[in-house]
Amino acid sequence: MPKTMSTVMIVDDSHFIRLRLTKLLSQHGYQVVEAKDGEEAVQAYRRQPADAVLMDMAMPRKHGSAALREMRAFDPQARVIMLTGVNQQAVVLRAMQAGAEDFLVKPFDDEQVLKALQKALAKVA
Repeated sequence: MPKTMSTVMIVDDSHFIRLRLTKLLSQHGYQVVEAKDGEEAVQAYRRQPADAVLMDMAMPRKHGSAALREMRAFDPQARVIMLTGVNQQAVVLRAMQAGAEDFLVKPFDDEQVLKALQKALAKVA
């Protein structure tokens, strides 16, 4: 359970993934903000930066790695964990080069998500 209520932005074009992650994180005391694509995520992050972001790589309107670069340009301390359905080194490498804190390969389990999030948030403190 987080010490203070951290805000986590979930960015995924899959309604099911957003719903699943929102439920999980809410149950563990996090405030959740959702965005359905990279463009919406960047706009929302500029209005109100989240403590951490869980963001899908492949989305319409703006790819996750492009959104990540924009968030990091706006806020160099942005803590973003990328979600990918493709376990390919090149995809993961691009995300890490763009400034991702970590990555999770779908399908992921709840413990993986919580652990990656706690690790990213620990760096913020």
